[in-house]
Amino acid sequence: MAVTIRDVALQAQVSVSTVSRALSAPGLVKEATRQRVLDVVAGLGYQPNRAARSLITGRTGNLGIVVPDLLNPFFPSILRGVQTRAGEAGTSVFFCDSREDPDTEAELVRTMAAQVDGVVLCASLLSDDTIVDLAAVTPLVLINRIVPGVSSVLMDSASGMDQVVAHLESLGHEDHVYLGGPAAAWSNDRRMQGLAGRARLLGSFEPNFNGGYAAAEQALSTGATAFICYNDLIALGVLAYLAAHDVKVPEQISVTGFDDILYATMCSPALTTVHMPTEAAGEVAVDLLASLLDGGPAEHRELPTTLVVRASTTARPRPA
Repeated sequence: MAVTIRDVALQAQVSVSTVSRALSAPGLVKEATRQRVLDVVAGLGYQPNRAARSLITGRTGNLGIVVPDLLNPFFPSILRGVQTRAGEAGTSVFFCDSREDPDTEAELVRTMAAQVDGVVLCASLLSDDTIVDLAAVTPLVLINRIVPGVSSVLMDSASGMDQVVAHLESLGHEDHVYLGGPAAAWSNDRRMQGLAGRARLLGSFEPNFNGGYAAAEQALSTGATAFICYNDLIALGVLAYLAAHDVKVPEQISVTGFDDILYATMCSPALTTVHMPTEAAGEVAVDLLASLLDGGPAEHRELPTTLVVRASTTARPRPA
């Protein structure tokens, strides 16, 4: 006879509902209990019947995630975290790219609402009111955005930027310029909070390599000894421009990035940056979504960020 969820519960010495949560919402179960359930599941060869579970629970067994730009290497590790945690629960994940267009983002959420149990929104460009409206359509969790009454997980960009400035000041730099990201980006505001007026604001730039390349010429004209970049992609563009114009990094100019994407270790010089716990954020987002589906209240979680010092920063050059 086929192994049932009751067989698993009996052998694991837990309730049927605990087995269900261990498989569908692992963040709501103690790790020791979850592991015991998983060991029994493996030992008995239990296979949850998704079709039957859908009929019983009214759920699809799917969740959606919308990111603003799949070409940005910041987002794949968030997707990995979401898929890892969802996979542990036997849940499928639908990925969508809004191409940094708020109207497309909202339409994607509304379209997916009938096909998924909830949606994770990454770095949303939508207004607070629109996000609240969408949260009434489907359970919603935000990554790197806070809207009152909507569950969210935040990677602490303000603290990360504070660490960047403290690092540069410890090296003797007194004149920094900030090469900002999109003016409408919520994460750009958080980074500026961390700067706390300790750097000149150069302007807003496209958050990519070309944006950084274009920004570098303006930054050089300021005479600053350190360039603080909104993200690693802008910093990579800055490094390329400086190399093409025989400006030595870090001997003449120190450069910092933000996000700690893979390429930050592969460029020359390797980039001093802020590590963002992207994969962990994806996992936490799924846990928060599972809590909402179980009738829990909206929650907010904040994950710490860490400065990673590499070869693109050094002591302020002495005046000639």
